[in-house]
Amino acid sequence: MDIRTLLLSTRRIALVGASNKADRPSFGVMRFLLDRGYDVTPVNPGLAGQEIHGRRVVATLAEAGPLDLVDVFRRSEDAGAVMDEAVALGAKAVWLQLGVVDEEAAARARAKGVEVVMDHCPAIEWGKQGLPDQVAKT
Repeated sequence: MDIRTLLLSTRRIALVGASNKADRPSFGVMRFLLDRGYDVTPVNPGLAGQEIHGRRVVATLAEAGPLDLVDVFRRSEDAGAVMDEAVALGAKAVWLQLGVVDEEAAARARAKGVEVVMDHCPAIEWGKQGLPDQVAKT
């Protein structure tokens, strides 16, 4: 599956590493995804119960399910564990943000039929792909 198809077929996104700080990339990307019509659940144990962009923050990935796509804002050395958990929870795809790469975890996920994107940002890819202002609602 290519990035365009993935972005157009996704509806629910768990955003791991969500931040309530406006200067953090995860804050802006979450707003971008919400503005395009995605159902985004922020995941951050340190902010659980609070709200970011009007969405309740959950502590764990399991609380964010069901999972279409898991967007990971964590360091590369922490991303593999998140990817493994996402696969175990039935995520259809895992997206690692710019600068985040874990080839071994990606191979494990792909072996189980999970789509993996690494070292990309959906907000940047949106423009590159010439996608519409909103994703279709289901």
